Amino acid sequence: MQIKLVLTDIDGVWTDGGMYYDQTGNEWKKFNTSDSAGILFCKKLDIPTGIITGEDTEIVKRRHEKLKIDYLFQGANDKLSTIVQLCKQLDISLKDVAYIGDDIGDMELLKHVGFSCAPANAPQYVKEIVDHVTVLKGGEGAFREFVEYMVTTILKKEIKSLI
Repeated sequence: MQIKLVLTDIDGVWTDGGMYYDQTGNEWKKFNTSDSAGILFCKKLDIPTGIITGEDTEIVKRRHEKLKIDYLFQGANDKLSTIVQLCKQLDISLKDVAYIGDDIGDMELLKHVGFSCAPANAPQYVKEIVDHVTVLKGGEGAFREFVEYMVTTILKKEIKSLI
């Protein structure tokens, strides 16, 4: 199997799934900086990365820009059709895609990609349809663990060679 694109959901994968609001209406999300290493590993392997999320926030846009992630799809209500269109543009198959997601809105995409993953805190019905479940929960480095697992088991490379 080849991986030509790595995609991720955000809430519940890069975050603990919580949405925090202060009294003035500001929204806060806590990201685990460990996950950014997953993006760095993909860059070293020349594998494009993307975020696809049902939410639409400036916070996620800022994370995307800071890490120079290749693709950002916010407000994606139909993640599968969004990624089918991206695959057509890139001239790749859904089977060339690795994706990590954690909830109902991710399930159709998880069922169709070449390698699917869910973090430990995903509901059982999501865990049952994926190829791999991380040991770590979302917000605790689950994305990085997903990428490291993919690199070592599917791509058969040593993480040390990417450092």
